[in-house]
Amino acid sequence: MKQFIDFIPLLLFFIVYKIDPRVVDIAGHELTVGGIYSATAMLIVSSLVVYGALFISQRKLEKSQWLTLIACLVFGSLTLAFHSETFLKWKAPVVNWLFALAFAGSHFIGDRLLIKRIMGHALTLPEPVWVRLNLAWIAFFLFCGAANLFVAFTFQSIWVDFKVFGSLGMTVLFLVGQGIYLSRHLHDADPTTPKTED
Repeated sequence: MKQFIDFIPLLLFFIVYKIDPRVVDIAGHELTVGGIYSATAMLIVSSLVVYGALFISQRKLEKSQWLTLIACLVFGSLTLAFHSETFLKWKAPVVNWLFALAFAGSHFIGDRLLIKRIMGHALTLPEPVWVRLNLAWIAFFLFCGAANLFVAFTFQSIWVDFKVFGSLGMTVLFLVGQGIYLSRHLHDADPTTPKTED
């Protein structure tokens, strides 16, 4: 469920982007609604609202949510400040590659792989399975970053559609694949091994 909360600002971004640009009067101020720049403003505002609400209700945000929020604020603000969508096109690749770097770094830093830190409280798996699972997440994030970059700068007319539905589709497919993979290996786990805790 947490993964899909992150898509709420993206869906609002998509809706505003698809509106035919028009000027509306709000409290005596003329604002353009529709198109990339008002959609970017919506992305920033909705991200602040969604992650702000999560922070208030949970008293914390996960590191991945902090990274997503900060990237949204930085790349979104640069897009609006320089009136160039190029900055926003780099957001998804950079965030995905930073996630890949975090998963890769956990092979060398810390006492547990990042995927085990995330899922270890719920699953007991043999160590080689954790390693393969962590490597799969690295490959997934590298692929997602490359796919977003390729589409953004090669198929500019559909990059927003891909950013929303392509990213969502890739995530769903990967999670289904992960579920199938885990179902094959859960019986390999030693039931006497205590589950790890965060």
